[in-house]
Amino acid sequence: MSQALPAAGRAGARRILPALALVLVAMLVLSLVLGAVAVPPDRVLAALMGQGTGRDAVVVLQLRLPRAIMGGATGAALAVAGATLQGLFRNPLADPGLIGVSSGAALAAAVTIVLGGHLTALLPWLQTAWLLPVAAFAGGLVATRVVGAVATRDGVTSAPGMLLAGIAVNAIAMALVGLLVWMSDDRQLRDFTFWTLGSLAGADWPRTALALPLLLVPMLLLPRLALPLNAMMLGEREAGHLGVAVQRIKRQAVVLSALAVGAAVAATGLIGFVGLVVPHLVRLVAGPDQRLVIPGSALLGASLLMGADALARTLAAPAELPVGLLTSAIGGPFFLWLLTRRAR
Repeated sequence: MSQALPAAGRAGARRILPALALVLVAMLVLSLVLGAVAVPPDRVLAALMGQGTGRDAVVVLQLRLPRAIMGGATGAALAVAGATLQGLFRNPLADPGLIGVSSGAALAAAVTIVLGGHLTALLPWLQTAWLLPVAAFAGGLVATRVVGAVATRDGVTSAPGMLLAGIAVNAIAMALVGLLVWMSDDRQLRDFTFWTLGSLAGADWPRTALALPLLLVPMLLLPRLALPLNAMMLGEREAGHLGVAVQRIKRQAVVLSALAVGAAVAATGLIGFVGLVVPHLVRLVAGPDQRLVIPGSALLGASLLMGADALARTLAAPAELPVGLLTSAIGGPFFLWLLTRRAR
């Protein structure tokens, strides 16, 4: 299989990827400028260069810059995972939540919020501030491991089997979440509800430094699977005839996608529709070639989440909307439009 793109694909890459990179830069600037306290672009630049006032430096460098980096990395990770899984399952409606990672993270978060006080009382060495994101990350990976184990027989992982196992694991996890919600008090219920809405409000430099490696590793490795995923879109048997190690590629795609989504959910809570909608937008313009869809999804996903977070900080200022509300408000109507477009 040749690595060379056809002429139309090369022209598309030259147009699309640089354009999306410019959009990302614009969204970064917007996220540093907008907020309850507006900071003009010239003062943002001065703060970045270490020449701004004390207030500007605090707002830009300590509050908005780590939040923008976290939002960009989270949006890119969710979008890349969505693009990868849609290519793996050969289903443009596939969502990262189908492999169980989101529901597993939600269950672990609910356990931590409702029972976390008892855990820290029994194990006082646990750091309460880090308990929720670590538990959510671990819960997502465990759920994905269960889905993979159920769908694997004699060393062969079935993609339809993963989808069915993911549906079952999601149902079980959400039933347990409902039980924990029923057991919770008012404060715990409020905490869990806000976590499920998704937010970047807690993004600071320590949290960003912890989450960034877990988000970047799958984002850097998943594009290397683009060529075999292109072959697998023809069918697994055909891809095998072309020399693709199908089972190894499926395992790598699922593990790296679960790592990306688990880290994103642990860092920001549940943020929906980014992994579903962004690859569609890129595919509408760039076509189905994963060598364009995956990097394009990373750029557009980062831009979308940074832009949504900037709106979340300004629409109800000085209050702040959960960014997950905005992504759902944008993604839901777009998804309905996609369905009607496919039906036509």
